[in-house]
Amino acid sequence: MGSFFIKNDWNDNMKKISVLGSTGSIGVQALEVAKTHDIKINAIAANSNIDLLEKQTREFKPEKVCIFNEQKYAELKLRLRDTSVKFLSGMDGLCEISADKNNDMLLNSVVGMVGLLPTLTAIGAGIDVALANKETLVAGGKIVMDLAKNKKVKLLPVDSEHSAIFQCLQGNDENQINKIFLTASGGPFFGMKKADLEKVTLKDALKHPNWSMGNKITIDSATLMNKGLEFIEAKWLFDLDPEQIEVVVHKQSVIHSAVEYKDYSVIAQLGVPDMKIPIQYALLYPRRLNCPTKQLSLVEYGSLTFEKPDYEVFECLQLCIDSIKKGGAYPCIINSANEEAVKSFLNEKIRFMDISKYIKDTIDYFPYKELNSYEDVVKIDKEAREYIRTKMSGGSL
Repeated sequence: MGSFFIKNDWNDNMKKISVLGSTGSIGVQALEVAKTHDIKINAIAANSNIDLLEKQTREFKPEKVCIFNEQKYAELKLRLRDTSVKFLSGMDGLCEISADKNNDMLLNSVVGMVGLLPTLTAIGAGIDVALANKETLVAGGKIVMDLAKNKKVKLLPVDSEHSAIFQCLQGNDENQINKIFLTASGGPFFGMKKADLEKVTLKDALKHPNWSMGNKITIDSATLMNKGLEFIEAKWLFDLDPEQIEVVVHKQSVIHSAVEYKDYSVIAQLGVPDMKIPIQYALLYPRRLNCPTKQLSLVEYGSLTFEKPDYEVFECLQLCIDSIKKGGAYPCIINSANEEAVKSFLNEKIRFMDISKYIKDTIDYFPYKELNSYEDVVKIDKEAREYIRTKMSGGSL
């Protein structure tokens, strides 16, 4: 995409950002980066963690604060009644923050489909977006990218893998790309067979070897769905064909991804597995300043390993690749089905291996359909969720 190669016009006197998902893992680390570099926090928003949201409001003194869970709106107002902050709630609140012209950048780190409309709102207002919400591009990739191109807005990737690719592309023309290597940690179950995975528990699946993340994304990492969603994101962010994206399991999570150019030269981005590095790069792009993390010591790691993922065992990864090759609504459907399946697994209503089975069943049910608007995305998202909920209510497949 052309905007990735435009020289940045960052003005040091303009450092106002808003953070959606401020109480989540990405949001908390983003606020730490902002504090380190004196970035002004214009607004913050959270789903329901009212204790941390109150603490963040008092520390960073934003002009606006939004609680997505409208049932907690009154309590938030009561707790912060001694402040001059403007209180917002629900989707309307997220979108008001996203459209605020006082923002130089919006960091969208909410989880789920709820992140799509705020991203579109910010782009529509001409505001650059630091994107940590996978569903934005998985569900509405073409719609989002077309609007960003039309509005000449930058989408700066926050995911460590996409940030790595973005960093490796600096100073090069996009038409020089041969392919990209999208690295994956492999999650807690890499190397296991299907028979082994039939026995894993929720507690097992929530133990990620390298990263500390929210429950939903941790389960996605265990199924390799997370890497599948990132595969779809990479296709849209960097305007690639699916055949130009190769997934490589790299257990150490030191090489965050790499780009192979037409001359077969490969440029990789390395660093300790700490999300503050890609977060800071997005917020301060193109500047590189000291980051509140540790330095990488290659000697301490000693060796780095690379393996192929098992597409038969971790079927979610293959389903994602197939969905973006089919195109149309299929990436949106797979995302919606996955959200519902993971929710059921987290509530211990289905087994780990049922996640991919229910997702595949949902994909197979729907015929090909184009998505041309946000309303189209919302409609197919609702239909996919209703279908898989109905299937899951009958028990395991």
